[in-house]
Amino acid sequence: MKVQQIMTTDVACCEATDSIQKAAQAMKRENCGSVPVCEHRRVVGIVTDRDIVLKAVAQGKFDCRVEDCMTKSVITGRPDMDAHEAADLMAQHQIRRLPIVDERGDLCGILSIGDLATVDIHVNEAGAALSKISAPTEAQNNIVH
Repeated sequence: MKVQQIMTTDVACCEATDSIQKAAQAMKRENCGSVPVCEHRRVVGIVTDRDIVLKAVAQGKFDCRVEDCMTKSVITGRPDMDAHEAADLMAQHQIRRLPIVDERGDLCGILSIGDLATVDIHVNEAGAALSKISAPTEAQNNIVH
């Protein structure tokens, strides 16, 4: 099965110069934890609710822009990519959502762990990917509580 068959195509995105409040409102409206950051549909980053909390709000930066806390190195997939390959890519990079770009590099969808889990054939892979994504990194294991 190809990614284009199971990805979400109506993707909310924001711009790097948008406020973090605008990005958070998009996440609330779409009931998701991240949105791609685009310039003319080209993915230039991704911002998560965690990015906003840790890199802005927790530091008292309530008026900053998305570019101040977004992740700039974004892993992307292609619509013609096999769903198994996409699940492996997501697990390898410990990401829950994979922006999907066309041959021009423009955003055309997003694939989530939930999308993989809705397809019976991919339930085991989605579970395996999620367990790898959710596994603490070595740095997280060294945190003293």
